[in-house]
Amino acid sequence: MPDAMPAFPRCFALVPCAGVGQRACAGGPKQYASLAGRAVVAHTLDALAAVPRLAVTLVVLAPDDMAFEQHAPAFAGWVARCGGATRADSVAAGLQALRERGATDDDWVLVHDAARCLLRPAWVNRLIDACEHDAVGGLLALPLADTLKAAAPSDSGERVAATLDRTAKWLAQTPQMFRLGLLQRALHDAVDAGVNMTDESSAIEALGLAPRLVPGDQENLKLTWPADFALAARLLETR
Repeated sequence: MPDAMPAFPRCFALVPCAGVGQRACAGGPKQYASLAGRAVVAHTLDALAAVPRLAVTLVVLAPDDMAFEQHAPAFAGWVARCGGATRADSVAAGLQALRERGATDDDWVLVHDAARCLLRPAWVNRLIDACEHDAVGGLLALPLADTLKAAAPSDSGERVAATLDRTAKWLAQTPQMFRLGLLQRALHDAVDAGVNMTDESSAIEALGLAPRLVPGDQENLKLTWPADFALAARLLETR
């Protein structure tokens, strides 16, 4: 933790890192898969560490995860082994851990996927610039460029059921930036309602609020499928 914390309100990064990454077929948690000679999560944390406006980064691990320090030996932030069964559970537990370490309702929390390892500090700064005076907060996202299809199952596999209007459609990315108190309340209400939120913006939207959309970048991809790792490796080589 830095000797001198920034003036209030502060910005904290929160990285949920308790998933098992089954879709990636990486032979273990995808955040610990090797990419360009280092663990995926190590690349992610390096990018966040290069943003001076972030006071501290908190990584939320599964309670039985004893491998993190091996895969991210240079990490100098906070670790909390309080991750839950879902992303919402892990983020909610991480918010409570931040509060126990002195964060307040008005502090900003930037939740970022451990598997978005191509993050650039400039994108984080763009999000902070756009949201630091916003009443709600916001997220990095990309306007949908491709034609959007709805699928329907058939005996021979998935087939097109309809072509959907892509106007005003965006692909959500991370970080997603909200006040700690607001996000904690939103996730609490979602968990109480039995709704599994796949991102933090969804929980905020459920309160009737409209998060700000901040243009992201196509390279800010989330490693989900096996082919994503090869693409990320090529992109890292060109940097």
